[in-house]
Amino acid sequence: AYIWDKLNLKSQEVDLRKFDRLDGAASKVHAGGSVAELVKMLLMEMRSDLEKVRAIWIWVCHHIEYDVEGFHNTELRSSSPDSALRSEKAVCAGYAGLFKEMCSLAGVQCVEISGYSKGYGHEIGTQFRGDSDHAWNAVHLEGKWHLLDSTWGAGNVNHNSTEFTFSYNEFYFLTNPALFIEDHFPMESKWQLLEPKISLQQFENNLQKSSHFYNLGLQSIQPESSVVRTVNGKANITIEGTSPTLFIQKLHENKDCAIISLKTNGAEIEVYPQKTGKQKLKLFAKAFSSKDESYHFICEYLVHCDSINRKFKIPKELNNPVGPSWLTESQGLLQPSQPNPIIHTEDGRCSIKFHTEKELRVMAMLYSDDVQMTEDIKRRHIFQSQREQWVEFKVQLPQAGMFVFQLYANKKSVPGNHYNFICNYLISCTNPKVKWSIFPLTYNNELVEPLSGVLPANRSVQVKLRIPKVTEVSVQGKSVYPLTLTKAGYWEGTCSTTGSKDLNVMVQEIPNHNTYSFVLNYQIENE
Repeated sequence: AYIWDKLNLKSQEVDLRKFDRLDGAASKVHAGGSVAELVKMLLMEMRSDLEKVRAIWIWVCHHIEYDVEGFHNTELRSSSPDSALRSEKAVCAGYAGLFKEMCSLAGVQCVEISGYSKGYGHEIGTQFRGDSDHAWNAVHLEGKWHLLDSTWGAGNVNHNSTEFTFSYNEFYFLTNPALFIEDHFPMESKWQLLEPKISLQQFENNLQKSSHFYNLGLQSIQPESSVVRTVNGKANITIEGTSPTLFIQKLHENKDCAIISLKTNGAEIEVYPQKTGKQKLKLFAKAFSSKDESYHFICEYLVHCDSINRKFKIPKELNNPVGPSWLTESQGLLQPSQPNPIIHTEDGRCSIKFHTEKELRVMAMLYSDDVQMTEDIKRRHIFQSQREQWVEFKVQLPQAGMFVFQLYANKKSVPGNHYNFICNYLISCTNPKVKWSIFPLTYNNELVEPLSGVLPANRSVQVKLRIPKVTEVSVQGKSVYPLTLTKAGYWEGTCSTTGSKDLNVMVQEIPNHNTYSFVLNYQIENE
């Protein structure tokens, strides 16, 4: 990869804000009867060569439509500057020819470059042979050549080039040569404007990153080759950028084959194909700060999978991103006890802790493709407790397998019971002996024991829990068993499960009052 100024995507430092007035005026100029008349009207107030090139660029990108009919039928195609101006349509050669003619009339040195491009419809692995398939320009400013492509700056065609949409793209104006070479390969190597030059084979093999990749502030991605081979059924991709960014992926149109972990201004992506062979992996991204919910295509890999990791199947309920990150911190969940997205447990149990903001309410659910669970059971394999500003989730799995731990939160000040999705963990257990029962049904207390929600029949059971701001606590079954408040602040005592179908822990909040509140329930096994 070539070194480039990662703070500036241009080959020349340009303050685009200074072009606001120029751009607005240039885009509104109406074409005259000839190219010469147009240039005269367009450049009346332009002084520097950079301003002249900018005005020409803006006009061409906003007024010349890609000629999709001419692209498919050469008899309908005309590439002369005059015909492009009259019809306001052109293919790439028409764009480049018109741009060169306008620059020449403006007194700016400009050349037309032909070569190969990775445009719409390009397939990874394509070998470029024969005549060129695209044309663009280079302009000479302040003693240096700069590259630009007004065809791609004007807008987009669909996959089979039958429809054009105006969609201005700043990226292709004075693009840094190290970035331009990713999708433009000139027939004359000198117009790479790079040292050392890259070969056609390197151009064919290198990963093509879309303009959105760089416009989003992303800087690098590994691997740099467009073809990736799995190792033990997995492929790894690492992305780095300059600002918080969200990502999604599609592997052969399947969204359930990858784990995306957000890192500081980037991401790590683990891909687990569910079939062997060659498959397209498409990556999309959006700025976290953007109010637009749409994700933009940033690149595509061709994944070669020789074998499937059948021991690692991602549950369908897993939503990316997975694991704690700057995203969970932005939602008020800090200092995670489990920093990794995947939790491996041998005995089927684990604990997840977060430091929380005071005004945050949190809840969690457990999902699995292999275990049918009601909504209540999904919650009751997780025991949630909160002390001061720490929230802890104890998890007991009903069996071995892959489970999704989903975390939700909202502000206490927000009315209603709507919780926002925060993140997932993936919990993996391979021990076939694991078979934990549900936790007890509990409300607003810190339970120490017993943690199993199902108790054996005909047993004496020790109970210990912390419930602040109550005056009396008892366990009610066939009999009533009062608990005692210790100096450490716990309510403790012993109760019996004999003759009971369940046990309920009741509390009295007002002294000498007959009103009791239910806070905890245990089920009793059948005899």
